[in-house]
Amino acid sequence: MKSTIKYKFISKTALIVVVAFTLQSCFVAKDYDRPELPQTEALYRTDNLPTDSISMANVSWKNLFTDNYLEQYIQEGLQNNLDIRIAIQQLAAAEAYAKQGKAGYFPTLSIGPNYTHQELSKNSQFGSFLSNTSTDQYDITANLSWEADIWGKIRSNKRATQAAYMQSVAGHQAVKTQLISSIANTYYNLLALDAQLAITKETIKTRESSVETIKALKDAGNVTQVAVDQNIAQYNSAKALKVDLEAAIFRTENTLSILLGKAPQSFKRSSLDIQKIETDLALGVPATLLSNRPDVMAAEYGLINSFELTNVARSSFYPSLTLTASGGYQSLELDKLLDANSLFANIVGGLTQPIFNQRKLKTQKEVALAQQEQSLLQFKKTLLTAGSEVSNALYTYNAETEKYEYRLKQVEALRRAEQNSEELLKNGYANYLDLLTARESALNAELNIIDSKLQQLTSIVNLYEALGGGWK
Repeated sequence: MKSTIKYKFISKTALIVVVAFTLQSCFVAKDYDRPELPQTEALYRTDNLPTDSISMANVSWKNLFTDNYLEQYIQEGLQNNLDIRIAIQQLAAAEAYAKQGKAGYFPTLSIGPNYTHQELSKNSQFGSFLSNTSTDQYDITANLSWEADIWGKIRSNKRATQAAYMQSVAGHQAVKTQLISSIANTYYNLLALDAQLAITKETIKTRESSVETIKALKDAGNVTQVAVDQNIAQYNSAKALKVDLEAAIFRTENTLSILLGKAPQSFKRSSLDIQKIETDLALGVPATLLSNRPDVMAAEYGLINSFELTNVARSSFYPSLTLTASGGYQSLELDKLLDANSLFANIVGGLTQPIFNQRKLKTQKEVALAQQEQSLLQFKKTLLTAGSEVSNALYTYNAETEKYEYRLKQVEALRRAEQNSEELLKNGYANYLDLLTARESALNAELNIIDSKLQQLTSIVNLYEALGGGWK
C-alpha cells in the first residue's frame, strides 16, 4: 500500500515537471531584431563616401598621440579620473543585476527553525472541548519554490538585465572616449595659449621699444603727442592681453587637473609647433558607428532592454506554473523534534491565470511599449548625432587646413607692412596711424594662425572621438 502511494506521488510529480518543461517551448516572447536605419548611409554628408569599413577609430590612442607628456596625462586620467571611477561602480552594480537575471531559472530555497505558542479561547469551537488550550510546537522547515518559464518571462528578464549590463559597459567606454578627447583638447589648448603668450611677450618688447622711438620722433617734431599716446595705449593693450592669456592658462591647467583627478597644479608640456598627429583620416562606412561608437551602442542596448521588458509585460497576461514544496521536522515536544516520526513534507503544483488585477498588467504593458518606442527614438537620435559630429569634425579639419595656408600668407604680408610702415614713419613718409593699424593686424593674424593650428589638432581629436575611438 505504502509503495503504491509512493509511486503515485512520484508519478504525479514527474508529470508536472515534464509538462512544465514541455510548455517552456511555447514562448510568447519575441526575439530582438535591429530596426532598419535607412538614413545611415547619408550620415557623413560628404561626396567622398568611404567604401570600406577601415576606420581611424580602430587606432589605439597610444599610437595616435605621439607627445610623451600627453600620453602620460591620458594614462593618468584613465587611472584617476573621477568620472571613470564612477562609471566603474555603475558597471559593478549593473553586473550584479545581470547575475541576478541569470539566476531567474533557479528555484528559491529557504530553511529555518520556528517555535509557535498558541492559546485557544475556552469559549471557541475547539477550545471548549480541550482541557489544555495551550500548545507549543517546534519545527525545522525548508521551503522550495520554482516557476516554469512557459512564456519566456524569465528568459526575457534575463536578457533585459544583460542588455542593461552591456549598456553600462558601453557607458564606461563612452566615458573613456570622452575623457581621452577632453585631455587631448585641453592639452593642445594649453600649448596654443603658451604660443600666443610667447608672441604677446615678444610684441610687448617690440612695442616698448617703439614707444621710445615715437617719443624721439616727437622730440624731433616729426609726430605729435597724440602719436605718443596712441603708441603707449597700444603697448598697454598688449600687456593687458598678456594678463588675459596667463589667466586663461591658469584656468586651463585647473581644468586639466580635474580631468586627471588631481589637485590644481601646473603641468609640464611641449610646444605647439612640434605637434603632429600622424594618421590616415579613415572614416569607415557609416554603419561602423553602430559597433565603434560607445554611446550609439549604449542607446541600442537601452532599446534591447526596453524590448525585453515589453516581452516580460506581455508574458504577465498568461498563466504561470509554479511548484512549491516544504518539508522538515515538526513536533509538539522539543526532545522529539529530530525523530523520524516528526518528518513532514508537502508539494503543490499550481497554474495561475490573472483575471482582474486593478489594470496593473495592462498599464505595465502600455508603459513598456511607450518606453520601447522612446528608446527606439533615442537610438535613432544618438546615431544621427554621431553622424553629425563626424561630419562637423571632418569639415572643420579640411576648412582649417585650407585656412591655415591663407593665414600664413596673411601674417607674412602684415609683418612686411608693419616693418615698412615703421621705416616710412621714421623717414616722414607715413603717419603713425598706418603703423598702429599694421601692428594690430599683424598681432591678430599671428594669434589667429595659432588658433588655426589648434583647430586642426582638435578637429582630428574630435573626429577620433566622433568615430568612437579611444576605448579599445
